[in-house]
Amino acid sequence: MSVTLAQASTITDTALKKGRDMNCAPLTVAVLDAGGHLVAFKREDKSGILRFDIAYGKAWGALGMGFGSRELAERAGKNPLFFGVLANVSQGRLVPVPGGVLIKDAGGTVLGAVGISGDMSDKDEACAIAGIEAAGLKAAVGV
Repeated sequence: MSVTLAQASTITDTALKKGRDMNCAPLTVAVLDAGGHLVAFKREDKSGILRFDIAYGKAWGALGMGFGSRELAERAGKNPLFFGVLANVSQGRLVPVPGGVLIKDAGGTVLGAVGISGDMSDKDEACAIAGIEAAGLKAAVGV
């Protein structure tokens, strides 16, 4: 199973609305399916040109490691050598900072991941969680 286009659309729209409600800087949202393929993407006006790569990398890293990018960030701080290797192996696609959140169904099956970039990582993550929950799914920021 994977996140559907309808669910991904709800996630992106709700995440962006949450960002406006929180007065975030312009956001970029990428939703990936369980296989790491892009399902939905939205970039607000004036969001920087690197934001897609960062948002995608947050989601892709969460999928690749099996836990949210908040957990990736904590582990990277404790073991920088290993994350240097991961950066090489992933060809730079892994972004270990909060804002990459796994999307799970009620039974705990990973359906995909959302990555958001544009504001402080904690705010990016809050917007991702809001989008996932609005789609009736479970957000997983850590292990």
